[in-house]
Amino acid sequence: MRITRTSVAAALLLAALTACGPTAGAGTDAKPETPTLETPATSADEATQQPSADTEPTATLPEMVGKGLQSAQDEAQAAGFYHLTSHDALGRGRNQILDRNWKVCLQNPTPGTHPTDTKVDFGTAKLEETCPAGGDQAEPEEAGSSMPDFTGKSVKVARQALDGSTSISVNDVSGQGRMVLMESNWQVCSTDPAAGTKLDGQPVTIETVKFGESC
Repeated sequence: MRITRTSVAAALLLAALTACGPTAGAGTDAKPETPTLETPATSADEATQQPSADTEPTATLPEMVGKGLQSAQDEAQAAGFYHLTSHDALGRGRNQILDRNWKVCLQNPTPGTHPTDTKVDFGTAKLEETCPAGGDQAEPEEAGSSMPDFTGKSVKVARQALDGSTSISVNDVSGQGRMVLMESNWQVCSTDPAAGTKLDGQPVTIETVKFGESC
């Protein structure tokens, strides 16, 4: 068989076209598929278990009566309560400057489950004092149009209850002529004008002795 130049050239051209042609089955417009990520549906039970943003957290407030004030405050904070305050349960208006010198006579609210943002108030007395048998000795409210009965209250709370413009004289009636310096340590024996008298800007005199002394 005789092979001509024309036959060889034709064979080479056919081989070249076959090598450069597209691969069978591959489309020029085909794009790879992107996998779809499906979000798992939340069941009704799971939705119920989610805490509500409007729900106030609660905790158990322990019994603090009989404990030292500092220990009571530390225990309340450990339980999750941080809005703490204290006052003089004997109604003398004293400040609890050194908490370790005071004990808890009563607490408000009482022990139990409460929202953690609840204000916890401790009624206190000094360590050497007896807690009031009749409960918290409330300080008198601000005087209105008549003189309150301050008998047995401290001179400090009597002064605080009277109008700030009132002229007040304080006398030691023990006969010792002492100066009344720390008014929370002195109790009211009597006042002039007397309890129930109409107040109309007149000066007020308070007769007093120290707590523990007889009027």
